[in-house]
Amino acid sequence: MPDELLSPSIETAELTWQDGVPESTRFGDVYFNREDGLAESRYVFLRPNRLSERFTSVPAGGSFVVAESGFGTGLNFLTTWQAWREHATNQSATLHFVSVERFPLQRDDLVRALALWPELAPLAAELADKYPPMTRGAHRILLDGGRVRLTLYLGDVCEAWQALQFKADAWFLDGFSPACNPDMWQDQALAMIRGHSKPGATLATFTSVSRVRRALESAGFTMNISPGFGRKRDMLAGSLPAETPSDPDQPANSVAIIGAGIAGCLLARNLAERGLPVTLIDSAKGPGAGAPGTFRVRPM
Repeated sequence: MPDELLSPSIETAELTWQDGVPESTRFGDVYFNREDGLAESRYVFLRPNRLSERFTSVPAGGSFVVAESGFGTGLNFLTTWQAWREHATNQSATLHFVSVERFPLQRDDLVRALALWPELAPLAAELADKYPPMTRGAHRILLDGGRVRLTLYLGDVCEAWQALQFKADAWFLDGFSPACNPDMWQDQALAMIRGHSKPGATLATFTSVSRVRRALESAGFTMNISPGFGRKRDMLAGSLPAETPSDPDQPANSVAIIGAGIAGCLLARNLAERGLPVTLIDSAKGPGAGAPGTFRVRPM
């Protein structure tokens, strides 16, 4: 029986450090640009997805979902979190960040890598403090007082997209080059992106490989080639067509929960923390009481 079926633990990244920059021994590729990884993350992922302006327009109680293939050092996540803090004006809005990583960094390696950017230090420290154990599956982490929710799936990318339920507003396709890490870029994984995307979702990736572009176009994305970062000649960016507001995948404006027992109350609290108005309907005066009633839980 394969080892991965015997233990919930997952293989971690094997690193080589060159001038303070981590490289993957397994894939023979760097985790970020040697000259300025933070600028690269902003250029390749935040800029084409227009995150600064889109964050500004997220309404009170609303949310924005970013999905990523290849968590790596967490640099893209921290860069996005920093932008959310700067541009999301409504304090009750929530950033959801969904990412998958097959070979996660050990906590000490993550801390060492992110120490390259002092301006991210407070965010990096909070991430490191709540960094999950090296076990397979989904790990959900609350950050920034609940304004930021990280879902980090440790495992195979196709397994992650099958197991997780979400609809992304924007995508970061990272995870080393297709030549070095072909499993991350297999057609099945790229095709599954469409099913996890909202109408009008945008996408950006550092690669410009024609096979990747064709697979994303087959999934319904309109793809464009644009100048890459630094010495990289080209990169890809794209979007899905926007659909009418009546699309059935649009999020609910409010939720009704029948039953104010422990499970109902916990669910109501969780949804309220995400900014949704919740109505609890129960045959009791309140949780644990005994006469009919309807109770409203305000967004938090």
